[in-house]
Formats: sequence, C-alpha cells, structure tokens
Amino acid sequence: MSGLAASGAVSRSELIDLKSEIKRQNTLIQSARQELLTRGLLPDQVAQIEEGTFISTVDIVAPPAIATPIATGITKSNSVQQASLLTEVQSTDGFTYEVQELSVEMGQQVQAGQLLAKLSNHQSLYVIGHAFKREASFLEQAAQERRLIRIEFAEDDDGRWPELQQRFEIRHLSNSIDRESRTFDFFLPLTNQSRVYEKQGKSFLVWRFRPGQRARLHVPVEKYENVFVVPAAAVVREGPEAYVFRQNGDLFKQFPVHVLHEDRQSIVIANDGSIRAGSYLAQSAAASLNRVLKAQTASGEQPGLHVHPDGTVHAAH
Repeated sequence: MSGLAASGAVSRSELIDLKSEIKRQNTLIQSARQELLTRGLLPDQVAQIEEGTFISTVDIVAPPAIATPIATGITKSNSVQQASLLTEVQSTDGFTYEVQELSVEMGQQVQAGQLLAKLSNHQSLYVIGHAFKREASFLEQAAQERRLIRIEFAEDDDGRWPELQQRFEIRHLSNSIDRESRTFDFFLPLTNQSRVYEKQGKSFLVWRFRPGQRARLHVPVEKYENVFVVPAAAVVREGPEAYVFRQNGDLFKQFPVHVLHEDRQSIVIANDGSIRAGSYLAQSAAASLNRVLKAQTASGEQPGLHVHPDGTVHAAH
C-alpha cells in the first residue's frame, strides 16, 4: 500500500485509515483467540477454528488435585479418572474424582463460568466435633499437647476394613460460635480408606467413611496417676457403692472399689489397696455375678460364698 500511496492511487489519509483498521482487526482476532482459550479450548483447537474447521465437542478437564497424602507424587501426566473407569492398579497411583452432582443436561447451552458439575474425592476428610465455650480450655490444651483422641464411628463395619493405623489429634479449633446451638467446632484430620468392586465390566469405588456420618469423640482432659482402668462391664453398682469381682482360682469374690471416672466403655478406679496390681477381675459379667450373689443371699445361704463364672455358688474356702 505504500507503493499505491506513492503513485497517488491511494491518498495518505486513506492509507492511515487502512492501517488503523488492520490493527483494530488484529486486536479483535487476538481478543477472540484469548476468549476461546479462557473457555477451555486448546491452542491447536483455536488454530483449527482460524483455518475454518469448527469444534463440535470440548473436553472439560478438572483442575489438578491439591496436595494430599494420596496425591503426593502425582505427575502432570496423570489424567483424572472417573470412578467407573478406575482399575485396581490406578486406585493406588492416581487421584480419582466422583461426580457428586451434575448441574447441566445434554444439549444445554452454557455460559463461561457456569457450574457444570460438582466433583468429590473423600480421601482426606475432617472429623468435626462440637463443644460448648466452657470446654474450650480443655480442647485447647488437648490440641497443644497433641493428646490422642479416640473416635467411635457410627454405622462402621470395622470387621470388613483394615485396622485404622492413624493417630487422631485435634488440628485446630474454630474461633466462632454457632448462633443457634451455641457451640464451636474443632477439627481432626481423617485419612479415608477405599476399595474397588467390579460390576458389568466396570470398576466402582467405595469409601469407608462418608461426609455426614456421625461419630463420637473421646477427648482426654485430665490425667490420673496410680489408677486401674477396667471395662465398664467389670464394675457393678449398688446404690452409691461400686464393686468388682476378683478371681481366686476358679472362684470370684466381690470387692468394693472407688470410681474416679467412667464413660460408656471404661471405668477408672483408684488404687487404694482394695485390689492389688496383677489381680484377675471379671471383665464383662459383674452385673450377672452380682445378681447371683444377691439371689444366694436372699435365699438364706451362708454369707461369704464365692461365685463361679457359670453362675454356681460354693462355700468359701
């Protein structure tokens, strides 16, 4: 065009306008190319569009997984797999997403930034506990001292899964209180377990623990010295008194004890000399043994009889 302008075929003002138009069109092309890239198209696909070949389908790739214990060591070449396409080998090396919710239908027109689906992976979870404000100091101390927390998972068939080797500790406490329940949350990391089963030629993934599953947390808040810890079923109560049954050969004899603490599974009793270290106690039948002893006493039999584990009674030796 410079030659046309020099020959007088095109005026210099028209030449300036044409150059401005070319520059504006190149800017529009670059803007359209960048918009296609931000919508998920690859550079090769954009080049095909520029040549007149239109793209009929676009593959939406999930973002890479955040670093987790299972994701450690995953390279960029690892592609995201659907659970239905998972194999036994891939389950140990790859990071698997499941489609939790699909927000669009086939043929539906979508806009940039619109939610297409929700993907989930339950490999790394949090066990969330709820506590009242007055319990905050105990939980803070347990978190600082990294005390071991015991967890009872509801509806957990632990006989079908490997034993949990994880040590549960409080990671952090929430600094806000729920307005309705007046409780605050505290969090314990949980590394989930999974397995794969085959059906109709496809592999499906099953997690042991699921979001929303209920659990009971046992947080140690006080340390007892010089005590005995026995199962809850090893102690029987008669009014304010508590008793255990100590084994003596083939017989069991009732002894009073001082209970310091108890919960659903265990009882802490003082080492005050009522029983000696190394004594054998009935672990799970204290209530049954006590009923037999009471029946024997009510029948007028001589006191001081020993009770056998099978429920029979004999004179003291």
